[in-house]
Amino acid sequence: MLFTSPSAFYTPTLIVLLALVIDALVGDPKWLYRFMLHPVAMIGKPIAFADKFTHSSDASKMNSVANGANVVLFVVGLSVFAGYWIASICNQYPLAMILLALLASSLIAWRSLWDHVRDVGFGLEQGIEEGRRAVSHIVGRDPETLDESAISRAAIESLAENFSDGTVAPVFWFTALGLPGLFGYKAVNTLDSMIGHRNERYEYFGKAAALLDDAVNYFPARLSGFLIVLAACLSPSANGYRAYRTMVEDAFTHRSFNAGWPEAAMAGALDISLAGPRIYDGKVIEDQWMNASGRRDIGPEQIYRALQLYRIAGGFLMLMLLGIAGAIAAII
Repeated sequence: MLFTSPSAFYTPTLIVLLALVIDALVGDPKWLYRFMLHPVAMIGKPIAFADKFTHSSDASKMNSVANGANVVLFVVGLSVFAGYWIASICNQYPLAMILLALLASSLIAWRSLWDHVRDVGFGLEQGIEEGRRAVSHIVGRDPETLDESAISRAAIESLAENFSDGTVAPVFWFTALGLPGLFGYKAVNTLDSMIGHRNERYEYFGKAAALLDDAVNYFPARLSGFLIVLAACLSPSANGYRAYRTMVEDAFTHRSFNAGWPEAAMAGALDISLAGPRIYDGKVIEDQWMNASGRRDIGPEQIYRALQLYRIAGGFLMLMLLGIAGAIAAII
């Protein structure tokens, strides 16, 4: 029978399921982080320190790559060790499952992403400037160049991509390797966001971080896409078949090795066009359109439909975890 063994409650699958529920209910409480650093900010400290003292503009390309790889090894190794050490301490207490779930929930961004993207929809309903202000919190493109449709696309693309990076991937790595896996993943993800840029400063120094981020997000990105396809099958305002077809046809046209999967699935599900030409730091990025025949004149309505799919896809992820936990409990 399900949960007949007490040890089943301590499987990573059930712990991360509880973490997802906590995050969905509470999110990242702002009052808490007035008194302490967010765990991601803690990971960012050694990255910034290593960047400052090991990154030299005078280094050769090979030395820059090697220096960046050493930073990656140091930060990821330190994070994995910290995860193992903290998990060992937590497991000494009767409420280990709750302690670990609370820690894990702080590194899952399901609720906070929902809130930020919803705020973009609310902002656009008030006016273009409010929409630009809201979207500037979640994307790196120049907000003053964006009209209502571009703001809406940016919000929906961020929702789809970060469903993978902020929810599915942390859940995947906690399920696979427990708290050390989650800490290690967040270290890789933070490294990529801080030094994995393709620009003059980080093209070589951040190479290892960018490649490792591609590797650890390979399966989560594709799983995210399929979860969005499943969600589209259940939503009356979306199309599951179109979501699947667009995903398999257009995911590879995206400039990101992984982000194309959930973004293309979302584009097809809502029958809108995503990606396309965008402006970053004053430079036009000529990306191809995903679901090029879809609607391009979009607004808050499409943002709210995307949020509905996001919520359903998160529900499917929880059901999947519950099924895995039940199978493990039955075996135990």
